[in-house]
Amino acid sequence: MRPLTIDMHRLEFALDGRDTAEYYLDLESGEIRAIFPGDPTPGVMDKYDIQQDRYLHIAPLELAQAIAMREAFLFTQHDPIAHAVLSNALKGRKPLRTFDFKLEDFPTVREAWLRYQTVQLREYALSWLRDNDLEPARS
Repeated sequence: MRPLTIDMHRLEFALDGRDTAEYYLDLESGEIRAIFPGDPTPGVMDKYDIQQDRYLHIAPLELAQAIAMREAFLFTQHDPIAHAVLSNALKGRKPLRTFDFKLEDFPTVREAWLRYQTVQLREYALSWLRDNDLEPARS
């Protein structure tokens, strides 16, 4: 595995896929670049020293994975009302947005979710790096 200095928080954000940007990892610098709709992919505009393998696309979690992460979180909670409301939110239209909206009604559960999400996204990020034969450099 090749070590690379990577902003893990930015990688986690990219994997979470909560915005319209596409993210790419620069395999030379470790920089994670956000490309917004209408912008060219990294390296496409290079005239010289074209390196097709330099940028690795970071595919965000699929909807099913994001929902599964939230469902797994709900099994760690002991508030039956929050569990019912949030579980129902995941079965409706726009499940992630509805889940986040309903979460505001349960501040303690929301704090627990944010901690849980941080750990899970870190695990997804480390797994993504391993799958791509990379590892974060030790600081």
